[in-house]
Amino acid sequence: MRNDKARKLAFKFLRLAENQFTSQRLRRVYRDWFGVEVGLYSYGCFDPARFPPGTRFGRYCSIANTAASFDTDHPVDAAILHPVAYHPGFGVVDAWRIAPTPLVVEDDVWLGHNVTILAGTGRIGRGAIVAAGAVVREPVAPYMIVAGIPARPIRPRFGPERIASLEASHWWERTPPELRHLTAQHADWLPEAASRHATKD
Repeated sequence: MRNDKARKLAFKFLRLAENQFTSQRLRRVYRDWFGVEVGLYSYGCFDPARFPPGTRFGRYCSIANTAASFDTDHPVDAAILHPVAYHPGFGVVDAWRIAPTPLVVEDDVWLGHNVTILAGTGRIGRGAIVAAGAVVREPVAPYMIVAGIPARPIRPRFGPERIASLEASHWWERTPPELRHLTAQHADWLPEAASRHATKD
């Protein structure tokens, strides 16, 4: 227990010191100490308190700092709901009675603020958006926008042709400099240019 607390504290300092978009060391420590894998350029997911061991994030994911996932749930069909009935730490059972269900978050997924991903969700597909406050309990299809409690599909982000073009490009496997060249050939992939500051008279 003491070693676990020390690791979490050390990791918190490492997270502040490293660039979470590109740091290989941050990713290696997160994987080795906490069992969570994060692809390059993904951010917002370096928190072992919010994402359990076995969670895997693809590349270029955008994760709000209030989003979280769970890999187990209380056994609603069991006579006793309390962890005393399934956690060996209480001395009643000799081994875990609930198997965790790992989560895979594919590339370029956006999880909004206060998103909760419940055990058994399994996978959130590439390019999906999970709206703020959603509670997810089922797999999310690639490029789908979901929202609500429980989360329901709202609409796909694009039509079949655009999705096929994105999938064929494998853009998420490229570095930002490589993407600059690629998007020069696909200007429609980018939002229109806009000023980030209000114009003053």
